[in-house]
Amino acid sequence: MSHKGNVRENALELLQTIEKNQSYSNLLLNNVIKKNQISDKDIGLLTELTYGTLQRKMTLDYYLQPFLKRKIEPWVQQLLRITLYQMVYLDKIPDRAAIFEAVEIAKKRGHKGIASMVNGVLRSIQREGQPSLEEIQDPIERLSIETSHPLWLVKRWVEQLGFEKTKAMCEVNLTAPLQTARVNTAKITAENCLQLLRDEGYQVERSSVIPEAIKCLKGNLAHSKAFKEGLITIQDESSMIVAYALDVKKDEQILDACAAPGGKSTHIAEKLQNSGKIISLDLHEHKVKLISSNAKRLGLSNIDAKAMDSRKVQEHFEKESFDRILLDAPCSGLGVMRRKPDMKYTKREDDVHRLHQIQFELLEAVTPLLKKGGILVYSTCTIDVEENAHVVKRFLDEHREFEGDQDFVERLPEPIQPLCDPYSLQIFPQDFGSDGFYIAVLRKKV
Repeated sequence: MSHKGNVRENALELLQTIEKNQSYSNLLLNNVIKKNQISDKDIGLLTELTYGTLQRKMTLDYYLQPFLKRKIEPWVQQLLRITLYQMVYLDKIPDRAAIFEAVEIAKKRGHKGIASMVNGVLRSIQREGQPSLEEIQDPIERLSIETSHPLWLVKRWVEQLGFEKTKAMCEVNLTAPLQTARVNTAKITAENCLQLLRDEGYQVERSSVIPEAIKCLKGNLAHSKAFKEGLITIQDESSMIVAYALDVKKDEQILDACAAPGGKSTHIAEKLQNSGKIISLDLHEHKVKLISSNAKRLGLSNIDAKAMDSRKVQEHFEKESFDRILLDAPCSGLGVMRRKPDMKYTKREDDVHRLHQIQFELLEAVTPLLKKGGILVYSTCTIDVEENAHVVKRFLDEHREFEGDQDFVERLPEPIQPLCDPYSLQIFPQDFGSDGFYIAVLRKKV
């Protein structure tokens, strides 16, 4: 069997594991690449097959449905999905090659009967073409199948955002995100950093949104010399806005209540020019180590990372002891679906309700620690109103000592300013191709 067949088998195993354990696709993919010593030229195809098939699972199942006469085993379903994905969405692989590989894998893993069924189904689709999505009468249901987002989610978004905005978001969620990085401007200018990376062979460009951000068009910046030397941090542009919103001043005491892996903490530390102190908390010890190692790599000595449940901060810190507090709350993550396509299928509506309560409890826990006149930034990487605007509204209703900070707009990079409400900001993935993200900026009255 050709070498490409192995890539397809690896993709098949990956998809089965993701489905069975509901585990994160990005972590698993890296493990498989390491374990099977997959060559650089095949990593691209493996990634494309795994993510692409996951990303379009519901669409592929809709196409397969009329051709399946009986119930099939999960691995056969995955094999058909992977193959159909190549036939429908990948131009550079001829249909016959994709079908041939699928039949070979079916023979190897199953028996002759399965192999001929796989062959039959795929050749029928090749001959007759896939069924049309236009046959789905209800526009919301059609959008759900067309962009492979569960129906409850599409319905919910249409109610919150309207049909057009939902459609744009679902469509952009199907595209692969670019990797972005933040330049450690304490050590190097963005221009010089770009030059260094280009000399190393990376295709990079300046972000049009955030002055210290760069976009990588080709290559993985985490493997670069610039990364090892602490000149850059891998971070999405949306989450870089947080440090601007916080408006930190030299020597201030900052609390980052849910800090791992430390992208925002280190950004704040750089903005403090290594002065003051940032207490960075996370629930899990291994994630706290991540924050510390990131700080060390960047040469930042003003971050103190601790493992702690942020709901219990009042037992550990004095009242009104921080100038700024960032609560980047645990959320449904519905803004980062492009990076974790498996998430679409594992989230449930009650996750959102449950998280609203946790988010609110965390806000309640951290606020007594903020000095009068201090700024509290609440952020999430979701686009759901219940986890964002509703949490903040409920908080302001119950905490008269806080008000929205309407000056925050002027502190932000110019391209972002038009998206702001009086004291909050909702970024959608279609706005700049960055993650979906929410930021609210509140001030404790003096």
